[in-house]
Amino acid sequence: MSAPQPQGSARMRVPLLDLKPQYQPLREEILAAIEQVCASQRFILGPAVKELESRIAEYCQCGHGIGVSSGTDALLVALMALEIGPGDEVITSPYTFFATGGTIARCGARPLFCDIDPATFNITPRSVERLIESQCELRGTRLVNRASGSAVKALMPVHLYGQMADMEGLGAIARRYALHVIEDAAQAIGADDGHGHRAGSRSDIGCLSFFPTKNLGAFGDAGMCVTNDPRLAERLEVLRVHGGRAKYYHALIGGNFRIDELQAAVLNVKLKHLDTWSAGRQANAACYDRAFAAAGLGPAVQTPPTAAGLRHIYNQYVIRARERDGLRAHLADRGVGTEIYYPLPLHLQQCFAYLGHRAGDFPESERAAQETLALPIYPELEGGQLQYVVDCVAEFYLQR
Repeated sequence: MSAPQPQGSARMRVPLLDLKPQYQPLREEILAAIEQVCASQRFILGPAVKELESRIAEYCQCGHGIGVSSGTDALLVALMALEIGPGDEVITSPYTFFATGGTIARCGARPLFCDIDPATFNITPRSVERLIESQCELRGTRLVNRASGSAVKALMPVHLYGQMADMEGLGAIARRYALHVIEDAAQAIGADDGHGHRAGSRSDIGCLSFFPTKNLGAFGDAGMCVTNDPRLAERLEVLRVHGGRAKYYHALIGGNFRIDELQAAVLNVKLKHLDTWSAGRQANAACYDRAFAAAGLGPAVQTPPTAAGLRHIYNQYVIRARERDGLRAHLADRGVGTEIYYPLPLHLQQCFAYLGHRAGDFPESERAAQETLALPIYPELEGGQLQYVVDCVAEFYLQR
């Protein structure tokens, strides 16, 4: 471990993410795939989409893949497929990207928030059990929120930052209370629970995002639902094209949730490299872990733990940091890009004020929002850049 760089020494630039090094070696193959689509003039649900759906489903250990327009729309159409709407509630995390709670509300249902585990940032079986015991009751075969009188219909765990929630335990709770399960696996394609089960395969429907910043990123918005239920797969396919199987005949009210053929063509090229890129992120995370341990910063910085046996794909590398905002400003001054995922939990967002929550209701989510900071982790980073990031973090604390 080198000593922290003194103030005024040579600076590096370490962006939070730089996609250009990933693109350059694939440029010719990607352009050829795009040209093939352009030459065919088949832009909507063509052969590239079919190929991607099959390959992603197999990768996620599911029988069916249904390409959609974004990760957000994957969540939305999954809720629609399971007929979740007004009068229903969905248990989920308040510490997540907005789409998790936003899609529940867009369906007319209510998010029923459950606090997170401070180590993994995910909801756990125990936290869900506590929520049910304190706020819900069985009325016949229905689980009901005592305060609202609404039926609790589903559980939507989020595999945050690339590490799976405990789907074995959460699945057992869902079966006990007859809840549907939707996995928000937007950040977790390829993550594994340690028992050979991939993210997206342990639920009714798994939802993926191919936003450009993800481990598998498109050239714009794209997403996918994966499922092992052929009935749900057919329903999802119908819902993504305005609820019609035959053109102009609509059995359901759906939406325009189709994945773009050009995006599918790009993703087909990139999918072959996904495991290599995820391994690069894992190697970079291990490098950070060693360097932070050697820096001797004590409780000032906590690196992200990985549960034993799990395959964490590190969509983000998120530390807990004392004086987080000051550290972020210091790193920006040293040329290091960072991000705060997420500065305000969903229960404190203005648009969810109608739920009646206040500060202190979900203390672990609120503490995470105040303490966490994402560092650069993309696979093309070099060892010197990773060490520079750690040196700059150490400089901040050792000069105080």
